[in-house]
Amino acid sequence: MTSLKQIYMITGIVIGIIFLAIVGFTSWYTVDESEQAIVLTFGKAEPPITDPGLKFKLPWPIQTVEKLSKETFIVQFGYEEKEGKLISENEKDTKMITGDENIVIADLVVQWKITDPAKFLFNADNPREIIYDATSASLRSIIGNSKIDDALTSGRAEIEGNVRELLTNLITKYDIGVSILAVKLQDVELPNEEVRKAFTNVTDARETMNTKINEANKYKNQKLNEALGEKDAIISKAEGEKAARLEQARGDVAVFSKLYEQYKTNPAVTRERLIIETLEQVLPNAEIYIMNDDGNTLKYFPIRPLENTQPKTQTQEGSGNNNE
Repeated sequence: MTSLKQIYMITGIVIGIIFLAIVGFTSWYTVDESEQAIVLTFGKAEPPITDPGLKFKLPWPIQTVEKLSKETFIVQFGYEEKEGKLISENEKDTKMITGDENIVIADLVVQWKITDPAKFLFNADNPREIIYDATSASLRSIIGNSKIDDALTSGRAEIEGNVRELLTNLITKYDIGVSILAVKLQDVELPNEEVRKAFTNVTDARETMNTKINEANKYKNQKLNEALGEKDAIISKAEGEKAARLEQARGDVAVFSKLYEQYKTNPAVTRERLIIETLEQVLPNAEIYIMNDDGNTLKYFPIRPLENTQPKTQTQEGSGNNNE
């Protein structure tokens, strides 16, 4: 009887030690700085714990702890990275048709993080697979509404933005407790070398065309500016000539008015004076000839030489008279 009581006592002690061990080991847990924890009370989620440190909870099986990372996760669609090298996956996943019915192969990377641990744990069986499928659907939808030129050249930034917007809307609709941080197109290319070469030739021809158009527009603008400058110069010169002629006309009117006043006072003298002044202006170097009434030359009367030598002749005549 005594031995049986001892067995019960030892068994109780062992059970107590085991219970205390379970309580001790399952009542304390730590949360790292890069982690967030959620406590489950009989399977019901409590508010998430994001502060790092040593935490206390009720022992198992009353409460359990699920820890999730706070880091940024990456979905690599169409490729995977091994030892620093990008390795393409099955082209069936990445091969898609553009809006103008061309085939391209697109690789994409998506950055996301967990924002609601309870929804991430309980609203979906495999949230990572949902994110991958939603990424594929978003990329195919946007590429299917884009032209091949945009996908391969200048429209990639717009495609990235549209994919991110559509993917964010899908993830919000699925309500799996994650948020999309960034979307980046890694590569968009044509399916084989022949198609890539043909597209490159077309692209080069288009670039050459754009270059020629830009050069033509530059030449056009240069000539247009020169023509506008010449037009302004001609207009300015014409305005100057207009002003000068107006002033000259006003001066002529004033002179004519004064002459008219003199003409009214003495018409004959004024008339002769005007004739002489007009002859001086019209024939400044004219020589005078005296002619008969029948039009034949009678004698040449060199007035100009006489005008030049007249003072000297008078001086010589005076000297001669003194000698006499």
